[in-house]
Amino acid sequence: MFMDRKRRRQRGRKRVGQKIMSQIIKAQATEETEAVIYSKLARWTKEKKNRQILETISNEEKKHALYWKGHTHKEIRAKPFKIFFHTLVAKLLGLTFSVKLMEKGEESAQINYNEIAKEIPQAKEIKAEENAHELKLLGMLDEERLKYVGSMILGVNDALVELTGALAGFTLALQNTRLIAVIGLITGIAASLSMAASEYLSTKAESQDKDPLKASIYTGVMYLVTVILLVLPYYLFPNVYAALATTLLIAILIILFFTFYISVAQDLPFKKRFSEMAGISMGVSALTFGIGFLVKKFFGGGV
Repeated sequence: MFMDRKRRRQRGRKRVGQKIMSQIIKAQATEETEAVIYSKLARWTKEKKNRQILETISNEEKKHALYWKGHTHKEIRAKPFKIFFHTLVAKLLGLTFSVKLMEKGEESAQINYNEIAKEIPQAKEIKAEENAHELKLLGMLDEERLKYVGSMILGVNDALVELTGALAGFTLALQNTRLIAVIGLITGIAASLSMAASEYLSTKAESQDKDPLKASIYTGVMYLVTVILLVLPYYLFPNVYAALATTLLIAILIILFFTFYISVAQDLPFKKRFSEMAGISMGVSALTFGIGFLVKKFFGGGV
């Protein structure tokens, strides 16, 4: 009886080519892993609605893994590193970002469902149903921080444009890293408080679905964190130009990270937004560097 079962399994494998079988094994591993991730995120989240959505997706993933198992006849374990990575990302950067990043990773996992469908016709239909269902469910996720993305963008954008420009101007005009750092920090803190107050008043007047206080906190905190990162090189480097170069590099990295975050979390184009933000920030820096040059030339280095 055991040998009969073994022969049936072997015959089942022969029906599918080796290349297709490797794709199916990869699909099963992906589904097994994502089922565990969604289950963990469901237990971690506090919002009842989000928990139910994640549990539903987890059950769907388990069902799909079981379907592929019917073709591979193998027990395939979930990938522990991927589970750890996505749960950590969810805790640091938010639930929506983590699950959408995971779905983008699945898209680039080189699993060719069209190729699999040549030998298993149901594969294409299962994948289409899975995508439609998951996209609908993921669109229903309600996460507080995404309501305040506009406030976060405001804080980061303003800090990048204003402070990179100011620091570039101070660098050429003042030629003193400690002095530039102090002035930059004072300017940045004052501007962050001003921006937070403006966002509070703006949200209170215009928005009914956002808390004005939370909106102002998101704006102010993001502004202040950006200020600290941009000013830090002036405390670390004695050479003003090395400090400025590092500040501009940090600004580019902040833009890169934040644009990627927004593009994933809100399904927006990455390249266009990144080039716009980087172009504006670096353009303002170049302009104010020129202003600093004129100030130094006409008013002297003691300004």
